[in-house]
Amino acid sequence: MLPILDISDFLNDNNSDAALAFIEQLRETCHGPGFFYLVGHGIDTENNEQALDMANQFFALPDTEREALAIGQSAGFRGYTLLKNERTNGRIDWRDQIDIGPEEPAPQLNPGDPPWLRLRGPNQWPASLPNMENVISNWMSKVEPIGLALMRALAIGLGQSANYFDSKMTPQPYTRVKIIRYPAQPEHGGSGQGLGLHNDTGIITLILQDQIPGLQVMSKGELVNVEPLPGAFVVNLGEMMQSATNGYLKATKHQVVSPPAGKQRISIAYFVNPRLDARFEPVELPPELAIEATGGQNADPNNPVFATFGANQLKTRMRSHPDVNEAFYADVEQDDLH
Repeated sequence: MLPILDISDFLNDNNSDAALAFIEQLRETCHGPGFFYLVGHGIDTENNEQALDMANQFFALPDTEREALAIGQSAGFRGYTLLKNERTNGRIDWRDQIDIGPEEPAPQLNPGDPPWLRLRGPNQWPASLPNMENVISNWMSKVEPIGLALMRALAIGLGQSANYFDSKMTPQPYTRVKIIRYPAQPEHGGSGQGLGLHNDTGIITLILQDQIPGLQVMSKGELVNVEPLPGAFVVNLGEMMQSATNGYLKATKHQVVSPPAGKQRISIAYFVNPRLDARFEPVELPPELAIEATGGQNADPNNPVFATFGANQLKTRMRSHPDVNEAFYADVEQDDLH
């Protein structure tokens, strides 16, 4: 079972002895397994249940209504991804989802502007669920301060001031949410891959799961099942935190297996992200931590971790969504993202 961390003492007083104990536990967990359950966050069960209920309502819409919100219409990778229309490690993922980000108008760009600025823009919402935007936006507003608190706790744990990362998170963080459904696969011929083995690309991810299991985390060379824990978020780090700490913090690989016949799994992933232009330069670690930092770059030379968040984000999105890539980024090569 994953470690269970209670953030309540840190939220109440981040200078208390209990808060310092949480900080140490958080640092050791993110250096070790890289995944944990988070409790004591103060988000009402009702808020989480409303978000999950809205997710179920969305996926119950007729196919035509969801497909009208196709992500291929959005340079910002906002909208609906059809079942079997996303790939991980070159294999089809058996899931569909809607991606949501900061609500803002499409940017007016000039020649020479970095291509990752195209990630900004409006969301796509279903007209037949007029309350969806309010419910999901309200849920996002509850989760955001928890994500920022984790950033501050990690900063202290890394020997920095609590506000070390704050300047990268304001005034326009690129927060992103994925509302995901994993249907059961056909009895014969299915791969079992709901989502292929990967690590997240950003900073921190908080995952709200329903009661259907499926998430698996790599631990000591083996995949471990992550059972849903009522009231808890599952939390993991992305590769930019791994890179910035020279590998002291871990972006642990994980995957999702498809549920059994007759079931579907719903999860909502909240990605704690900085501004698109934020750069994550190496953190000057205390010597006792630096000696345990073994290198933060990805082993695959074709998948480098870029210091600028927008570049790293666009790299991954282009790889996962060839339809958006073809429509809006045909002029962009990976070398252009530096």
